[in-house]
Parts: sequence; C-alpha cells; structure tokens
Amino acid sequence: MAKEENKKNKNEFKNFKLELKKVVWPTPKQLANNTVAVIAIVLLTAVIVFGLDFVFEKANEYGIEKIKTSVESKKEENNTNSEEELENSKENVEGNSTNEEESSNTQSENNIESTEQTENANSEGNQQ
Repeated sequence: MAKEENKKNKNEFKNFKLELKKVVWPTPKQLANNTVAVIAIVLLTAVIVFGLDFVFEKANEYGIEKIKTSVESKKEENNTNSEEELENSKENVEGNSTNEEESSNTQSENNIESTEQTENANSEGNQQ
C-alpha cells in the first residue's frame, strides 16, 4: 500500500508540474503595467470615496443642520402664534361675555325705565 501511495503522489506531482508549464506567466513589463494599473484604480477609488465623504459631511453640516434649525424656529413661531391666538380668543370670549353682561344690564335698566314711564303715564292718566 505504501508503494501505491508513493506512485500516486509522484503522478500528482508530475501532473502539477505539467499544469504549471501550461500557465502563461506575464512578462516583467506586463507585471509592472498591471501593478501600476491596480494601484492607480485603488487610489482613484479612494479619492472618489474621500471626495464624496467630504461633500456629504459638508452638506450635513451646512444644509441639513440649517434646515433643522429653520424647521425648529418655525415650530417655535407656530407655538408662539398659537399661544397668542389662544390668549386673544380667551380675551375675546371674556370681553364678549362682559359686553353681553353690560348689554343685558343696559337692556334691563331700559326695560325698568320704560316700565316706570308706562306706570307713571298710566297713573297720570288715571288721575286726570
């Protein structure tokens, strides 16, 4: 068995050598050109990624943050306006109820006065 495995290993090694002979190896000039191309592509990709990162960072810093602050300030303005409108409507309601009370008081006084005048007129008519 050991002899058979030894022959099998020798055959595999011979096949390996034959396959390596079939491989087309690049020339030193091709190897240099391909290496330079790979390094250039990697550097170009790195520059593009860095550029995009920088652009998005600045967009976030200047654009989105300004949008956030403007939206927050508008919310604050709306809240302030809503509070002012609420106060104004409360004042209007209170003012209207005061006006209604004054109006009803005035009407009651007018009714009382006209009733007194009518009674006075009736009593004067009865006396004559």
